[in-house]
Amino acid sequence: MAFSGFPPGKVLLVPLPVQFFTQLLPEIDHLGEMKVVLYAFWRLSQSEAPIRYLTRADFVSDEAFMRGLTEDGSTASEALDEALARAVARGVLLAEQVTVGDEVVTLYFLNSPKGRAAVDAVRAGHWRPQPGETRPVHLYLERPNIFRLYEEHFGPLTPLLAERLEEAEATYPYAWIEDAFRIAIENNVRRWRYVEAILERWQKEGRHDRTLGGDSEKDRRRYLDDEFAEFYE
Repeated sequence: MAFSGFPPGKVLLVPLPVQFFTQLLPEIDHLGEMKVVLYAFWRLSQSEAPIRYLTRADFVSDEAFMRGLTEDGSTASEALDEALARAVARGVLLAEQVTVGDEVVTLYFLNSPKGRAAVDAVRAGHWRPQPGETRPVHLYLERPNIFRLYEEHFGPLTPLLAERLEEAEATYPYAWIEDAFRIAIENNVRRWRYVEAILERWQKEGRHDRTLGGDSEKDRRRYLDDEFAEFYE
């Protein structure tokens, strides 16, 4: 299936050091290794943990990534192990085994100053992950930005409207924006000013989550009244 193109407006970016292009890109000749390396940059860039690492389970748990990892008939699991081994042998990833609870786990770090410092800390016994430790990563489902939400549900953007959407994205929590769009769609009011009025009301009066999702008919009627009525056909 052909790629539909990058969406307009702000999109999430993944930083890559210049050495990736000048030193690694000319040398990596294995597709699986390239995918693992790029995935590691992508995944770790979204982590909020002070020490960033991946385990084999992190790769395996991403079904979309695993589906695209093999094309030659080998199992995805075998392809992942080969790709990780190649990335470690090349020195892009650093691997260190630790015991977490009753399990021996291999931790994968980027070969960066922070990654090397983390490996030194593990080897010196100064740090190791705790059983059940979670690392906030938000990559499995990329949330659409406000521009994509508008185009998917309301229609084409104009330059002036794009500026207003950009301002709203910088002003309101994204969860609010998603819910305001949902309310507009449920009420069949495909206008940005309607969504904006909901957001302004939440900001002014406070958002009461109990009004969302409890009684759908009451929720719908709530936004048929007051200042929102003017946005209906």
